[in-house]
Amino acid sequence: MIGRLSGTLIEKLPPQIVLDVGGVGYEVDVPMNTYYQLPALGQTATLYTHLVIREDAHLLFGFASKEERQTFRQLIKVSGIGAKIALAILSGMTADELALAIAGEDVKRLSAVPGIGKKTAERLVLELRGKLMTGSLVATPGGLPLAMMADDRSDIIGALLALGYNEKEAAAAIKGMPADSGVSEGVRYALKNLMKG
Repeated sequence: MIGRLSGTLIEKLPPQIVLDVGGVGYEVDVPMNTYYQLPALGQTATLYTHLVIREDAHLLFGFASKEERQTFRQLIKVSGIGAKIALAILSGMTADELALAIAGEDVKRLSAVPGIGKKTAERLVLELRGKLMTGSLVATPGGLPLAMMADDRSDIIGALLALGYNEKEAAAAIKGMPADSGVSEGVRYALKNLMKG
């Protein structure tokens, strides 16, 4: 099992990044909350990882903290929740926010994630109640620092599609977005809009 990777960040195309560790490039899927915390290309990044081995692929998922990884592991144990939906959940809310939504039985908030209907949201509440702990509910004013990149709206739409939203939802979510938004900022803006609904 690969539990942690530390190396040079050589590619960022949300939700996937490539981390060069000793000359080997690891493709790692990360939730957007982790993506926002990544350093600039060429810098060193450390991720806590979870390896999924399937018949047709070995998939590596990376997280900024052990708590986020633990939440991902709890999510994929829930019937009907695969790795892609778990990433979408952790992209739309932090591990702490998810724990609070579960504890508060906030089915509406959970249902706002693509791929999560009312019944699945209710199952999440039922199966995860008491299993998710809030780590540190320290909110940073204005959110986490963003890496401003010169990518365009198509990359933002692509990231939203990869997270499970359809083109219509993605296009509606970026309406009103500042024209100079980078990918990180744009995806964050879009996810906030999508989570309101």
